[in-house]
Amino acid sequence: MTKVITKIGKSQGLLFDDGFMDRARLSVGDHVNVTIQEGGAIVLTPVREITTARAGASARRLIKKNSALFKRLS
Repeated sequence: MTKVITKIGKSQGLLFDDGFMDRARLSVGDHVNVTIQEGGAIVLTPVREITTARAGASARRLIKKNSALFKRLS
C-alpha cells in the first residue's frame, strides 16, 4: 500500500482510511509506539493496555491449558 505524506496544519502526516484502520484494529485516539529501524523503515505498533480482568482471564486460560505440566512441576 502506498500513501502520500500530506501537509496537515503546520505538520506533515499520513491519512489512513477506514479499511486500513479496521485491518490494523486501530481507532481514532488509540496510542501507537513509533520506531524507526535501520534503513529508515517506520514501524507503528499499537499500545494495548492490559486490564486486570484481561490479565486474570489470560492467566486462568494458561493454567487450564497447562494444568498437567504444572502438576508435574509441583
